[in-house]
Amino acid sequence: MKDQVIKEFKENAIYRLNESSRMVDIALSKINEETVWKRPNGISNSIGNLILHLCGNIRQYAISSLGNLKDTRIRDEEFEVQSGYTKAELKEKLKLTVAEAIETLKNTTDEELIRIRDVQGFQLSGIGIIMHVVEHYSYHTGQIAFWVKQLHANDLGFYDGFDLNIKNE
Repeated sequence: MKDQVIKEFKENAIYRLNESSRMVDIALSKINEETVWKRPNGISNSIGNLILHLCGNIRQYAISSLGNLKDTRIRDEEFEVQSGYTKAELKEKLKLTVAEAIETLKNTTDEELIRIRDVQGFQLSGIGIIMHVVEHYSYHTGQIAFWVKQLHANDLGFYDGFDLNIKNE
């Protein structure tokens, strides 16, 4: 039973990571190169900054911490950049980072899932790290979607073809 629960947890975390990636890809397809680095105001981040931030956070938490690798993240740089990556480069960077995180998650042992470690000043188990990565990615995916909707006043069609009004049985 325990193995089944762990397998289900990992599969659902991977599903959610892939779902956020799908949504970010759709949002990116709706904007041009210039828009990637546009900021809503002086204290907000561009979509480019959010993607760099996601890559840094996913690498620090999922890849470095769960994978027992050295943490090389320089967080402030994720927000200082104002250009230098194309939309395609950002998309590829995020895709590769998420793929590496998923592989790390798949290979995380039961012992690593419950081991407590310090990550970015927080004490978290492997399960806590996975939950953080999934929710953090989802949170910033929502910010990206909101900003693209603000810019274009169009639905992004994340669930085109799905009837989301179906009731639970």
